[in-house]
Amino acid sequence: MTNTPLTRSEAKDQTRRRLIRAALAILDEEGEAGLTTTKVAKAAGLAQSSFYVHFKDRQELLRVLAEEGGERLRRSMREARRKAREAPDDLESHRDTFRIPLEAICRHPELLRIQLRARHDPSSSLRDFARQTAAAYREHHAADLAALGYTADDERDRRRLEMIAEGIDAATNALAMGHLDGRYPDLDECADILTALSRGALRVLRAAKTKAGESGD
Repeated sequence: MTNTPLTRSEAKDQTRRRLIRAALAILDEEGEAGLTTTKVAKAAGLAQSSFYVHFKDRQELLRVLAEEGGERLRRSMREARRKAREAPDDLESHRDTFRIPLEAICRHPELLRIQLRARHDPSSSLRDFARQTAAAYREHHAADLAALGYTADDERDRRRLEMIAEGIDAATNALAMGHLDGRYPDLDECADILTALSRGALRVLRAAKTKAGESGD
């Protein structure tokens, strides 16, 4: 039985995948400083000229790595959030919405470090992407809180919802890094803390809204 030859498009995509896998391996082992076009091509078993067929330069490669990682995470998160919204009292479903991003960060932590730096670096070519990604996660967390029962009826409510969503996002990053540093060895425990923070914030919001309604504010 003979293998069917790859089409030109399939062969090109396969080569691109090899470069991406090689780049991720280098990032994981050496960090961003170790990522060069020469190393990526060599690790992929390709001539350096092949790198430039697929990527303009190192910055474009970094952007693609971040975009692809982000898209895979968003697909997983959408499914987890759908389940959590369908069963708002199911604690395990809610916990999964935090376990998934924690695991994603821990698989390739250097991607998060790159995005966090880029977010605050006006000269970074990844700055816009990093900020858009952060905004998307804030919106997801805010939608989760709203699905759990907090309705944002005015600007003040929406602002508080966004503030809590941003805090949860920052806590997710911090706990993932703490796990990688060995300070928080149990990733499930990190997910438990994030779940508690999320539900605790929701109770605070509900209590404040009830109090405001009683006082006629």
